Amino acid sequence: MAARIAADLGFEVGILGGSVASLQVLAAPDFALITLSEFVEQATRIGRVSRLPVIADADHGYGNALNVMRTVMELERAGIAALTIEDTLLPAQFGRKSTDLISIYEGVGKIRAALEARVDPDLAIIARTHAGVLDVSEVIRRTQAYQAAGADAICLVGVEDFTHLEQIAAHLSVPLMLVTYGNPSLRDNARLASLGVRIVVNGHAAYFAAIKATYDCLREQRGVDACDLNATELTHKYTQPEDYIVWAREFMEVKE
Repeated sequence: MAARIAADLGFEVGILGGSVASLQVLAAPDFALITLSEFVEQATRIGRVSRLPVIADADHGYGNALNVMRTVMELERAGIAALTIEDTLLPAQFGRKSTDLISIYEGVGKIRAALEARVDPDLAIIARTHAGVLDVSEVIRRTQAYQAAGADAICLVGVEDFTHLEQIAAHLSVPLMLVTYGNPSLRDNARLASLGVRIVVNGHAAYFAAIKATYDCLREQRGVDACDLNATELTHKYTQPEDYIVWAREFMEVKE
């Protein structure tokens, strides 16, 4: 339904976020808990009812480079227009930080595998990295390597401001996709476009707003007093991330 609404309102593209898929399937936080088949099912349902081009947040490709190939095959068959493959070390590994990344060499292998697996040349393979946990030189090194491997675009998370973006964009020629979560320091569409940015993801506010609306509707029916939690806070409350963090520390010694 959201895809139909977005298309009707004139959006040119939509995104199926891994976090949203996790909420939809498990009511769980975005800790790489869902399976490829569960994610593909969500993508298929969207493609069945809307002509809106959709980007799939395919996380780490659900495994190694061979798993990435399977992911590309399944999402292409589901009708996805583009997908992102990120270099975060997922799922979280024993004794490691949740923000750790795989090596550049493994990341390049995943992008090459994704390109090998696709059949439709119009399916865009987007390499994603986290600019917020690396110094600029390492971000440049990674993104240039993914570009050289054949990625159709680069997705950046954690860009701080335009100075940060300019330092990275100067070394790239492929289109850029930014996940900004509404960062006010990056709210200038003309300037973004001049730096090669073609897609901006401000977050998943519509989904969180739907959760808030559901809560308010049920609360009113039940005669419960209103609370002062916003949509994000309500989502946090009902996904119970603290439980998963405790389990990750207890069983895996994961360091935040």
